[in-house]
Amino acid sequence: MKALLVQDMVFFPHMSVEFSLNDEINFKTARAAFKKNTDSKIVLVYDKVKEPDENGDTYGKIGVVCNLLQVREVHGENIILVVCEKRCFINKLVVDENIRLADIDVYTSEVPKDLVGKPVVKAMINSLKRVFRMYSELEKTPEELRDIVKNSNDLAVLVDLLSPLSELSYKNLYDLFANDSILQSAISLTGAIKHQIELLKIEREIDERAHYEMSQDQRDYFLRSQMAAISEELYGTAEDECDKFMAQIEDSLMPDEHKEKLFDELRRLRLAPSSSPEANTIRTYLEYCLKLPWGKIKPSKISLPRARKILDADHYGLTEVKERIIEMIAAMALSDKIKGQILCFVGPPGVGKTSIVRSIAVATGREYQRIALGGVRDEAEIRGHRRTYIGAVPGRIINAVIDAKTSNPLILFDEIDKIANDYRGDPAAALLEVLDPEQNSHFVDHYIDLQFDLSKVLFVATANDASSIPPALLDRMDIIELGSYTAEEKFQIAKRHLIPKQMKEHNITKEQFRLPAKVIRTIIEEYTREAGVRKLERIIAKLCRKVAVSIVESGEKVEFTVDTLHQYLGAPKFKNTEKLLDEVGLVNGLAWTAVGGELLQVETAIMDGKSSLEMTGMLGDVMKESAVAAISYVRSRAKELNIDPEFAKKSDIHIHVPEGAVPKDGPSAGVTIATSLVSALTGRKARGDIAMTGEVTLRGRVLPIGGLREKSMAAYKNGIKTVIIPEMNMADLDKVDETVKKKVNFIPVKNVDEVLKIALI
Repeated sequence: MKALLVQDMVFFPHMSVEFSLNDEINFKTARAAFKKNTDSKIVLVYDKVKEPDENGDTYGKIGVVCNLLQVREVHGENIILVVCEKRCFINKLVVDENIRLADIDVYTSEVPKDLVGKPVVKAMINSLKRVFRMYSELEKTPEELRDIVKNSNDLAVLVDLLSPLSELSYKNLYDLFANDSILQSAISLTGAIKHQIELLKIEREIDERAHYEMSQDQRDYFLRSQMAAISEELYGTAEDECDKFMAQIEDSLMPDEHKEKLFDELRRLRLAPSSSPEANTIRTYLEYCLKLPWGKIKPSKISLPRARKILDADHYGLTEVKERIIEMIAAMALSDKIKGQILCFVGPPGVGKTSIVRSIAVATGREYQRIALGGVRDEAEIRGHRRTYIGAVPGRIINAVIDAKTSNPLILFDEIDKIANDYRGDPAAALLEVLDPEQNSHFVDHYIDLQFDLSKVLFVATANDASSIPPALLDRMDIIELGSYTAEEKFQIAKRHLIPKQMKEHNITKEQFRLPAKVIRTIIEEYTREAGVRKLERIIAKLCRKVAVSIVESGEKVEFTVDTLHQYLGAPKFKNTEKLLDEVGLVNGLAWTAVGGELLQVETAIMDGKSSLEMTGMLGDVMKESAVAAISYVRSRAKELNIDPEFAKKSDIHIHVPEGAVPKDGPSAGVTIATSLVSALTGRKARGDIAMTGEVTLRGRVLPIGGLREKSMAAYKNGIKTVIIPEMNMADLDKVDETVKKKVNFIPVKNVDEVLKIALI
């Protein structure tokens, strides 16, 4: 008869079972034995429990004859369905052409004839039925099985039917199957089922204890408590995940009160089903808390010579900025307390604010983390979301500390002047606590909800315009201004940094790419007119790409000259083809914007009319008020200036500031508007090589302005030889580049009369 070799499984007669086949021979044998619509017999041979016998056979000498009902493949597994019928002895087992065959003798397990009807047999039958009823009261059993057991008086049949309830090991089931004494088998089976009943009673007691210990408001957690109680009763230890969290909390350097809170969360995790949303939320929270570098300090590597070397290697010029940084590093070397030293680098785009902060991190040996604040409107971005919200996460500051893996990183707040507020809160207000040295040692993120010490963190910020930073926030920072680069500084930066960087990125050698000094200066003067060097770097990158195309296509290098530069970059964008002429009503002013200084020309036209005033050029309210103040000053001084006192009644005045699509505002154009107005009314030309800046009052006083360094740089770039400034701004000349002071003459004035004497011909 065809035979299947089964491992770790024992099936008794009267059982209907379905199982997967464990090897190819079994599957081929089952396929060969199975015949539809007819009885297909097969024998299941049980694997030996002990070592191979003297013949070397590893299979057992007993098995069970079955009726094979089904052979099928499910998800790559070969499944058969059989009904076990009779025990058998295995005389011989062979494999022929991948088909296993067995020589068998069928036998029946039954009560010996001399014991049939004896009280001992009836007693065993009643005992088996009684333990089955007890088992059924504690564990659900099929109704069909209960009916068969109730109506059966055959001890052998009862033993075969109830054996699976014993949950014995494979070895014990094998011995039970092979036992010749039906009485001995019945006694062993009764004891095994009673043992199972005792286990079920213990489980029932655990259920009741778990239910009793829970308070009224915890009834929703009944099943979770039940699982926890069973786990504790049977295994005595918690899950591996909870044990891991427990060890991490105990080993953490966080304060003890924080540990107690995390232990409470851990207890909730133990009670929650592992796949429930609540468990996932607690698990994520614990992971974030344990990732925080509680008490972990990275040793600082402070050396002033090394710091100077790093700053000089990464940045050209910026002498005052570097000196302020060296002062801060020196103070840190003497004391680890850095309270109050929150630097904010303010300057136009592209002047190296972010890169110099990165150099500070290297010089001080701190981990560098950057938080971009541009466009941040939600306070939760800074302080974190409360855990009651779906998808809540810690704020950017806590995330930065986690990423740094140390409690003393350098964190950069980039573009701090670009934060805004709306109905979701005020991020600037949230930053107040972070940047306040007296408060940040007890910083609490809404998600973590534990105090974390940020006092060891070195905070640095960057901004384009300090006036856009909220006053309370600005008060907590030490402002360091980075002004526009001069042409010479841009030349040196291009030679030392930009060109080597782009050559490396494009994999071009010095022999393949050469930019003569004259070409670099031409690019700076005629193709870029910016405060920083970003556009200059883009142009150098463009030339590198031109060289790359030439090398790939023809293998020839490209020679760049001043005369051929336009072939690669197009016509010059800022070439000064016309001189600054002396004209009536046209005066050069100076403006200061977030992207640097600009030359601002003011034009005034006087026409016969009915005293109307027109101001164009997208002027802001402050600038319009400055124009009105300038007109009032001129009217009040008309006789002294040889102007018809009735000009305001007889004439229309039109004041225009070119580049009408660009918004303009501020009080510093007051003196420029007043000079342009007097020039137009008197017919005297204004000098084209002079620029001016200053706020004007109704009595003609010239008040101080801001951004003198940037404004003077704009005058220098546009070929202005003389700049008129308020006398009260003379102290600010120390901040102006020496290159600019050598080329531009600064004249201080107290009132408009002095300006008119200098500016009008």
